[in-house]
Amino acid sequence: MAADLSFGSVPPIYREIYDIVCPNQEQVDRDMFVNLLVKSSLPKITLMQIWDAVDNKTGFLSRTGLYKALALTALAQQGKAINDKLLESYSDSELPKPVLGDLSDLKSLSLRVRRNKNPNILGYTYQELLELDTVDVNLVPEKKGIILKHVEYEVTSQKYKTTVLRRYTDFVVFYDLLIQRYPYRLIPRLPPKKMNTSREFIEHRRKCLKRFVVLVVRHPVMADDRLLKFFLTFNGSDMHHKIKDHFRGMPDEFMTNDNSINSKDLVPMDTQLQLSNAKEHIRVLYRSVNVLKEIANRMVLRSTGYASDMLSLGKELSNIGNNTTPVSTWQTGSNQTWHLLKTGFKKLAVDFAVLADKSHTQASKFDENVLEKMNLFLDLIAAYRDLCERNEKGVLQEHQRALQKMGQYKKKQMTANLQGTEGQTEQLESRILQQESQISNMENRNYFSLHCLQIETQLVHANLEVVHQTLENMTVIECQAHTEVHCRPKLCLSLQTSIFLYCKAENYLCDIYFAIFMDTQKDANLCP
Repeated sequence: MAADLSFGSVPPIYREIYDIVCPNQEQVDRDMFVNLLVKSSLPKITLMQIWDAVDNKTGFLSRTGLYKALALTALAQQGKAINDKLLESYSDSELPKPVLGDLSDLKSLSLRVRRNKNPNILGYTYQELLELDTVDVNLVPEKKGIILKHVEYEVTSQKYKTTVLRRYTDFVVFYDLLIQRYPYRLIPRLPPKKMNTSREFIEHRRKCLKRFVVLVVRHPVMADDRLLKFFLTFNGSDMHHKIKDHFRGMPDEFMTNDNSINSKDLVPMDTQLQLSNAKEHIRVLYRSVNVLKEIANRMVLRSTGYASDMLSLGKELSNIGNNTTPVSTWQTGSNQTWHLLKTGFKKLAVDFAVLADKSHTQASKFDENVLEKMNLFLDLIAAYRDLCERNEKGVLQEHQRALQKMGQYKKKQMTANLQGTEGQTEQLESRILQQESQISNMENRNYFSLHCLQIETQLVHANLEVVHQTLENMTVIECQAHTEVHCRPKLCLSLQTSIFLYCKAENYLCDIYFAIFMDTQKDANLCP
């Protein structure tokens, strides 16, 4: 049996490689090790010699076994023979470093190997899903069209480094093709098609379309599909016709997936029970997150309303402070209140405008980082519910209908045999054979759909971190808003100066004004 490494100090790159190929600190898989050695560009015979030097006949390597292989690889790249004794010369120094090129693709390779080893485990963290691609959907400023104006959207992908223009009809065709290609996966809904040109409606649709694209590009199966790449990169005209022509007759995932052949072996015995529990759990999640979303929506509306009120308040104070109507002692006598108010209100108007701007910024941050993320998770759950419904109404019902049809054929065959009608019996036997083949195919599809449902359920759980992220964002935004307003010395000084001037004029009016001001701050959660 090959001995593990026992000489020399380990350079940091060795640990980096081990952490990539074994993120869970397990043993190094042989397939992963072979793929790693290929990156060294050494001859095949040399790679076999390295494997023989470290192979412990278990099909796996320990951490030190991997380190030894990396050291031998580095020596081989220097033109030296594969020999354990060469490592003894490094007893008091750092081991040689192999040249393996860019290690970023090694990480994705490691993930693929580990996922292929266990197809019943999704194997993606939330962060890994985010790294699949980052997309954005923005409105194109002008509407196009001679008679009927329509809205176009700029769809940007960081993965493909592209920006393309898309219409709503392009999204509809893309959605239909996704359903045909991936009937057993989570396909998010599109916003309904309505004839409405209001700014609010168009902005709402933009957000919905962005969430749709985000969920598609973050799906591990669809992320590298040619259909998605075409949608994100095609820059020609007449997109919805071109994509239909290009992918017409495209087979669904069951016809092309390697796991569809042995899908029965991938479905645990208690799948129906586990699926029932999962659907109930996700139903409870949907209800609770939906309540959180409604609360977040009300908080956005309150911040927006507060910003509007502060802006109006500042505007009216500015109107008072900049009033140029002549005011003489004939009107005021010895009372100086009007002059004091003008001085204070001019300063206050500026600071109320700042308050309005801060509150509007808070509302925007809240909308993007809290409300939209909750909507994204709710869209994902809605897609899961749609998938479960497709499974129940699609594959299962078709399977049941096929079994009923088979029963009818067999019944007719028995009758024909009893009556002695030879031609009819042969015809029925042929139909029964065709139906048996169809049922076999449906059974495989049924198992494959159940296997996909397990993985899609895990995908929902992988995205659960977004709920924690939204609550964290909510706390940060609220704290920032409080800090920015409460700790503004200039604003506090201006308020104190104005209130002091106001007090000199009328003490009881000062009390009323200050009480109103503090109430508005409390309503907006901007005052402790």
